[in-house]
Amino acid sequence: MYLWIKAFHIVAVVTWFAALFYLPRLFVYHATAEDTVSRERFQTMERKLYRGIMTPSAIAAVGLGTWLLIMVPGFFEQGWIHAKLTVVALLIAYHIYCGRLVKAFAEERNRHGHVWYRIFNELPVFVLVATVVLAVVKPF
Repeated sequence: MYLWIKAFHIVAVVTWFAALFYLPRLFVYHATAEDTVSRERFQTMERKLYRGIMTPSAIAAVGLGTWLLIMVPGFFEQGWIHAKLTVVALLIAYHIYCGRLVKAFAEERNRHGHVWYRIFNELPVFVLVATVVLAVVKPF
């Protein structure tokens, strides 16, 4: 059973990260959109991605990860899991902030330019690298 849960956890994490990479890219394009039709299209795409894919994937990833931890409580005796859970907490904070940005765009009160969003779009890369290294190498 453990390996099935782990497999679906990995699928959920991959889906979550795909959305985390794509949503800020939509923000880049949205920030440069000048016509109403384009802005409305991006608002719809952002909302559907955040609510329909990103958030359910996050819930599945966290839920399945929690289930794995319950199945193997010995992980808590290893330092890598504490570091990984810290990284997951940062990822959840990033996810929630993305939701705030979706809302800001929907209400036409975006305060950032496309360059800011290009930089913001790169942050999940570092989180992904840290997550994979911690889960596979278990350096602590």
